[in-house]
Amino acid sequence: MLIDTKKTVSITSANQNFTQLLKQVDKLKNIVIMKRNKPKYIILDFASYEELFDRLLLTKSNEIMDKYDHVFKELAK
Repeated sequence: MLIDTKKTVSITSANQNFTQLLKQVDKLKNIVIMKRNKPKYIILDFASYEELFDRLLLTKSNEIMDKYDHVFKELAK
């Protein structure tokens, strides 16, 4: 996965500057917190979280519908 370096911050910086971090999240919609130069956490604004959750839910429900399409058609008879 590619990570935009403009949206990353070290865990130390996140701890020391939490208010600034939240301002960045407001502006950029998400921030990746790095620990030992590896992505460890992500902070999302709530609207982005809801959108991501809705897309995931829709994707999973479509997968279930596709997988059991034959069952639903049989039940509809």
